[in-house]
Amino acid sequence: VQLVESGGGSVQAGGSLKLSCVVSGFGFSDRGYSRYCMGWFRQAPDKYRDWVGMVPGLGTTVYADTVKGRFTISKDNAKNTLYLQMNTLKPEDTAMYYCAASLSWCPAYETVTESDFFYWGQGTQVTVSS
Repeated sequence: VQLVESGGGSVQAGGSLKLSCVVSGFGFSDRGYSRYCMGWFRQAPDKYRDWVGMVPGLGTTVYADTVKGRFTISKDNAKNTLYLQMNTLKPEDTAMYYCAASLSWCPAYETVTESDFFYWGQGTQVTVSS
């Protein structure tokens, strides 16, 4: 499984960015295959890697409170691509953003950590200036 992110960049506060994560090695819409979980994480300098949100093969997308209402995760099954639409960006959103995958059910959102995901992309930098 390989994950390749893109779409990061620099933007002023209040602006928007859309990140993409192209997935290879398994298909989102493989016949009868829904046991997987796709997530987005971010890591600011000298900080731990924080969970942003996740979407199961079938089910509801969930978000961290810090991004709820501003960020939206979506999937394009035909392109096998995961997206993170980020609106109303704030300077505190500045971080390296990572796409992650697990070939299992999504963990409980209350306790999700990076250890719940086995496959990771290389990251894409998002910088928000005030």
